This record gives sequence, C-alpha cells and structure tokens, in this order.
Amino acid sequence: MRPNILVVMADQFRASALGVLGEDPVHTPNLDRLAREGCLATQAVSSYPVCSPHRAMFLTGMRPEVNGVTLNVHSESALDGVGLRDGLPTWASLLRDRGYRTGYIGKWHLEPPVAEDELHGEGRRDDGKVWDAWSPPARRFGFDFWYSYGATDRHLAPHYWTTDAERHERVEVDRWSAEHETDVAIAYLADLDDAAPFALMVSLNPPHQPFDQVPDRYRAPYADLDERTLLNRPNVAHGTPVAEEAAAIARDYFAAVTGVDEQVGRLAEAVARREGSRPTVTLFTSDHGMQLGSHGLLYKNVAYEESVRLPLIVHAPGMVPAGETGLIIDSLDFAPTILGLAGIPADDPRMVGRDRSAVLLEAESSAAGADDSEAALYLRHASRADPASGRGLRTRTAKVIATWHPETGLDVQFFDLVSDPFELDSRPSCADAAALAGELLRVLDATDDPWAGRSALTAAYPAGARVTG
Repeated sequence: MRPNILVVMADQFRASALGVLGEDPVHTPNLDRLAREGCLATQAVSSYPVCSPHRAMFLTGMRPEVNGVTLNVHSESALDGVGLRDGLPTWASLLRDRGYRTGYIGKWHLEPPVAEDELHGEGRRDDGKVWDAWSPPARRFGFDFWYSYGATDRHLAPHYWTTDAERHERVEVDRWSAEHETDVAIAYLADLDDAAPFALMVSLNPPHQPFDQVPDRYRAPYADLDERTLLNRPNVAHGTPVAEEAAAIARDYFAAVTGVDEQVGRLAEAVARREGSRPTVTLFTSDHGMQLGSHGLLYKNVAYEESVRLPLIVHAPGMVPAGETGLIIDSLDFAPTILGLAGIPADDPRMVGRDRSAVLLEAESSAAGADDSEAALYLRHASRADPASGRGLRTRTAKVIATWHPETGLDVQFFDLVSDPFELDSRPSCADAAALAGELLRVLDATDDPWAGRSALTAAYPAGARVTG
C-alpha cells in the first residue's frame, strides 16, 4: 500500500533552530517529538541557500541550468529567462501519474511575474522588483489542489489564489499566514478518504522576514534573553552593530520558529486522526537557513553552515524507524527520495539527485548511511546585482568553496568541519583542501558545468593534490 506524503517546508528555518539539536536557545516541542519518533537527518544541506533555486531543485531533482531557476525569481530575473521551465516532471506530477491526489498550500516563488502581477499581486517592492505572481493552472507542476501565492512577505495579512481563481481573484486573509495555511491543510486532509493516497506540500513563509510580523503570544520566551544567550555560536562577533541587529532579529525569529512548531504539531494531530491503514510520511524541512550574526552576516545565500544546513525530520510510525542518520542529503536528493518513500522510481534522466529513501527507511542509529566520501553540491550563480559565482562540495567532515569574482579572480575556502565546526580557520592550501578541490573539479567535468571560475580552479589545483604557487 503506497503511503500518503505530507511535506512541510518552513522558509529560512535553520537546522540549529531545532530544539532537539540543542544549539539555538529555541523551543520546538512538537518538532522535537517528531524527531524522536521518526528519523532525524543531521546532514541535510541546501545546495543553493536561497529560496527559488532550492525549491526548484527540491521539486525536480534537476540542476538549476536544467530546471531554469538559477536565481531567485522576480521581475528582474524573469527578463533573463529565470523561472521553472514548462513541462518538467516533479515528484508531485510523478505521484499524480500513479494515482496520488496532490495539493500545494502556501509560498511558491517559482513563477516569473508578468506585467499584470504588479496590479493583482503584492505589487512592486521598494527594491523596484515585482516578486509575487499568480501561477496559471498549466504551470502548477503536478499539484491539483492549489491555495498559494508567489512571493509576498505579509505574514499577518496574507493573500492566496485558489485552485480555480483567475489572476484578479485572490483571497485576502486577516490571520497569521502559518496558522491560516495550517487551517487550510487540516481541512483538506479532513475531506480526503483513504481510498487513494495523497501528496500535500505545505510551504510556510515564517520564520522568513519581516521578523516582526509574528503573533505576540510566541514572543515571551525570548523577550528577556541577552545578545550572548540569543547568539551563542562562537563565530558571532559580539559588541558589533551586526550582532546587535542580529539579536533584535533573533527574538522575533525564534518566536516565529516556535509558532511554526505549534502549526506542525497541529498538522501531526490531524494526520494521527485520519482513519484507515495507509501510513503517512511527514517530512519537515526548509529551503535554507540564515546567518543571524555568524561571520558578520544576517541573512543567507552564502556557504557557511548557518545558511546551508537544513532541518530534516522524516516521521512515519510503523514505516520509518526512530533514530538518526548522518547521510548527506542535498537539494537535488529530495525529489527522488520522496518518490522512493512512495515506492516510485525517479526514472527521468534529468532528475540527477540521489534516492536516499532506503537509508531513511532503515535508519536506527546516528551511523546509518554515513559515508565520509559522499558530498553535497554547493552552487551560486552570478546575477545583475552580484557578478560573483561559486561552486563547492561539502562532505560530513569538510567543505571546499570556490568563488569566482570577475574583477579580482578566484577565492577558495576550506574548512575541516570536525576540528573547526564554526568555520573560523580557512586552510585552502592544505592537502585535504587540494583533494576535495580535485573532487570538485571532477564533478564540474562530469556535469559539463559552464562555471566561469573553472579554469582558475584547475590552475590552482592542477593535479587535485596540492596548491601551486
């Protein structure tokens, strides 16, 4: 019997904000319970830690240059052809082809805006771009039930387009978006019988900014915490303006995390109330994390652990054993893994991610599936605003990140994540750096990656064994 699939993605929810990991000073009792009862994957990684590129890889298992989403999707990037390409298979469309009832609720952020979206969506932001967009039914990539929007950051006054709504027929809501979307998801689940499986994705915008748009009831645990308690990672430079701002953000960010946790608890209760023998696989994750003052930065789209590490919990009593896995799972791996959990092969050759379902279904200890030689890919493409681009690999124990700056050339960072987990000491000239850089070059060759810094990286590590010069 094929299982139901429930995917919950909370935007910008960093891995360390899972209370069960004991890192950030945050309260997540519902997620902690799911992690204890299910499989906690401690080495899940965003290959491109910014919204649209990760989401496109998450849905398709395809690299950005194949799926079309090389940058965040908005009106400026749309002029360069950025947007999920028509007709691509996704895990949702493949599940629907096998009889699943599919639905999507919440933030989408994969539709290139057109002129009419400025009028009927969120409008034009202060940055001069239109981010929000209506998705035509033909461009919902396998999701039949639809209660979604493009990209708008109005958590306390959200809007949505329903399944049959035209562009001008959006629904206005006066409720915290995460709570309202959970209401919609619970109602959707209550209307389904057990005759056929469902695959539902609930995409929550919080704890993404604007951070102050969070209900007051979640703020109390964090209101009196000082900067050093809130920002307890050794790579935060305390007493700086960035740390001061990060601490102010962190109070509301952690409040939103606790609010998201409450909604996940409500969803878990709704799943538990369902009648029938068909199991439900609940997968909780994010698209990326955020820096919160680490390395002097606030947000994301960098290769540091605070941005790239993802929370990942796979919960399915009687199907997925309780435990942990240290298996590397990156953005490309989610689509084939979700299909694998449903017992369906990812047989499109463009879907190059790895199916990790077998390990998740057998994970009973922290060593399950761990392989220090396996790596997660890191990607960053150049944009009009930032010409820098990057490629990298992250294993369970080390990370190499190569960034190409057209004006100044190549910059390489290497971190030993065992001896230096907070990435305070970059050693790009060591033998381990050369070895991992050599592996990165082999990946670039195997994928015909057109990255602009490839020749410079080859010159820096000509044999993949040592640095020259």
